[in-house]
Amino acid sequence: MSKLYRPSLLLYLLLLLPCAAFAEKADRDKPINIESDTLTKDDAKKISIYTGNVILTQGTLEIHADKLVVHEDVQGFQHSTSTGNPTTFKQKQDGKDEYMKGSAQRIEYNGRVDKVQLYTKAWVSKGDDIVHGDYIMYDANAEYAEVLGGDSKTASSGTTPSGRVRAVIQPKKKSSAADVPSGTEKPANE
Repeated sequence: MSKLYRPSLLLYLLLLLPCAAFAEKADRDKPINIESDTLTKDDAKKISIYTGNVILTQGTLEIHADKLVVHEDVQGFQHSTSTGNPTTFKQKQDGKDEYMKGSAQRIEYNGRVDKVQLYTKAWVSKGDDIVHGDYIMYDANAEYAEVLGGDSKTASSGTTPSGRVRAVIQPKKKSSAADVPSGTEKPANE
């Protein structure tokens, strides 16, 4: 991971990356449903390992993986690692009829600090906007994002052939006169 991407586009990435602030708020209050081919659970260590065609749903959140490891720390925070070829997620955005989607070889979530990390062949999209990198991290508490490209050795097999971060951001639609609330129109002589 040799390339670091942090210009003004960083603020836009906050809108792209998965986080509790933009996710469907009602999802947190919904039950978590997990399906898999096998489950191994160790209550003493507070760890559950789901393997084989894993599908996790919680409200509008949906995660698909080959393997999902969930553990609870001593304070009761949930931490998870999903792996697959690839592992994917999608979740409806709060108050919008739009989904955020993403994919990587490994996705880690730290519930204590509300931090998501996507590793290897990572991408996240919202609408027609998309960002690719070898590593994508979003820290919801700090409102900080980081996207790294891979070095030339790892980039040759990933989604960023040059080893660089790649982002596609669509222009925002201009509002029409019909979209302007009444009483805010400009006078004709301006």
